[in-house]
Amino acid sequence: MDEIWDYIARNSAEAADRWIDSLYEAFEFVSRTPGCGHTRADLTDKDVRFWAFKTYVILYREREDRVIIEAVTQGSRHVPSFLSKRQE
Repeated sequence: MDEIWDYIARNSAEAADRWIDSLYEAFEFVSRTPGCGHTRADLTDKDVRFWAFKTYVILYREREDRVIIEAVTQGSRHVPSFLSKRQE
């Protein structure tokens, strides 16, 4: 998230702050309704769900008592490559 904030803040720190605030709202929504996301067997065999947020994707795991945010990435990014790099 710091990298995303830094990128947006190049043009406007206020816009970057607003983006982070709305991202946290999306996290809260996902935590309240963990079934909102969907799995993508075409992208990964991992137990991870995807939720679109603006031009980004929130990747998270659903557990009995909580949601674990795994990553936030640009929606146009090649997700299998992104996930494999995170495991290295």
